[in-house]
Amino acid sequence: MMVNCSSRTPMTHPEMEPAIWSRLPEELLERILAFLPFRTFLNLRSTCKRFNSLLFSPSFISLHSSSLAVGHRTQTHPPFSSFLLLSHPQFYHQVILYNSFQGHWRSLTLPSSHATSHLLSTSNGLLCFSLPNSSAFLVRNLLSRSSRLIEFPTYPFSFNSVSLISLPSKGYKILVLSTGSSSNSTFVYDSNSNSWSRFEGFDQILSENSHQEGVFCNGHLYFTTPEPFSIVGFELETGKWARPTEAELPEELTFVRLVKSGEGKLYMIGGIGSYGISKRVKLWELVEGRDWVEVERLPEMMCRKFTSVCYHNYEHVYCFWHDGMVCICCYTWPEILYYKVSRRTWHWLPRSPYLPEKWSCGFRWFSFVPDIYTLV
Repeated sequence: MMVNCSSRTPMTHPEMEPAIWSRLPEELLERILAFLPFRTFLNLRSTCKRFNSLLFSPSFISLHSSSLAVGHRTQTHPPFSSFLLLSHPQFYHQVILYNSFQGHWRSLTLPSSHATSHLLSTSNGLLCFSLPNSSAFLVRNLLSRSSRLIEFPTYPFSFNSVSLISLPSKGYKILVLSTGSSSNSTFVYDSNSNSWSRFEGFDQILSENSHQEGVFCNGHLYFTTPEPFSIVGFELETGKWARPTEAELPEELTFVRLVKSGEGKLYMIGGIGSYGISKRVKLWELVEGRDWVEVERLPEMMCRKFTSVCYHNYEHVYCFWHDGMVCICCYTWPEILYYKVSRRTWHWLPRSPYLPEKWSCGFRWFSFVPDIYTLV
């Protein structure tokens, strides 16, 4: 028997009764929305105040975290990708982002309030800026569009190094090494108390490493010093400086930097040579807090490029950890040299297509992992 489909009456769906849906229990609504892709929810929350208020609701956060945990059993990446972020003094309203998983570049426009601001440090989705003509820092979560202006406690407003440390469920701290006319001081800002603490003095030789951020590990912020090379640590709770490890550094170092992995391992990158000229670049791991064990060395041709890029001015070299990679950068060069730990391979990340060719210095890379729930 043949059926003429064209003669069928089209099916119609009854309209949802607003009076019924508006009385949906709060806990049921939260449970439904928690299973939405997070990007979809961020777009949806702009449609009404009720949805928007869920974003920082403790019950919704708990549900959403649980749904992510289930999703991670089949997905290898969180709802937001991690990015390498490039800031440059001439890129006034923008930063450049590189998605290392997708191999994709993009440019992100900053709020107009960030015009001529200088990005100093990033941590767990937060960005710390210094503002022009102001003795203050601005800490901002770009994803939640929240920010806090933090006035520096002394005048003049001068600093050698700024490190932002985000502590899960415990707010964040900002450590500032400041050199004055008569003494050096260490300032620590605590977001929970919205206050500064001041500690007199720090290792004088650190004042020569103005580009270096601290590496946070085991409650300490670690720094490396120029020659004579050493590692010093600042304990955030007590405000004391100390030599944190008795492990001897390798001989014939020309420069040295520290990096902490996502699993808490402490790595050291350094040049080996004489008279300030690196012949080799090596990577070491601190084993049981006692010994620096060589992990890898940079292949010869890549080492030649790296040393030519730096012109043996290693004060411009800085390093950080990003998504399973040890990243080695130079303020005078737009490319990143990185070591992929899982594959034990070295690579160069080429220059961004968003960068004008004429820019030759001031390149500052950061690891940026957006997190909507990191509060400022």
